[in-house]
Amino acid sequence: QVQLVESGGGLVQFGGSLRLSCAASGFTFSGYPISWHRQDVGKEREWVAAISASGIANYALSVKGRFTISRDNAKNTVYLQMNSLKPEDTAVYYCQGVGSWGQGTQVTVSS
Repeated sequence: QVQLVESGGGLVQFGGSLRLSCAASGFTFSGYPISWHRQDVGKEREWVAAISASGIANYALSVKGRFTISRDNAKNTVYLQMNSLKPEDTAVYYCQGVGSWGQGTQVTVSS
């Protein structure tokens, strides 16, 4: 079955960087877009970035210029490189694809 597993979250200081990974299995990974979303406590889940099957990336305005989404089809993995992190980036980050969601990985940015 479809499985998406996020990793790479953690605690980082203001201005720091993290790279999240989303490892996929159970479907033809190279043929599908994958997206990242995030949800902080008490807030709605929000879309962060997406990458098409052909590698075209799109970003929410709040992260554009700081985050980079990429994919490695040989490894069935999508990455989210997050630079210049701010406290407002604190959230659980989820990847989504083919109608399925991962379990999420916590990112906490201290001020």
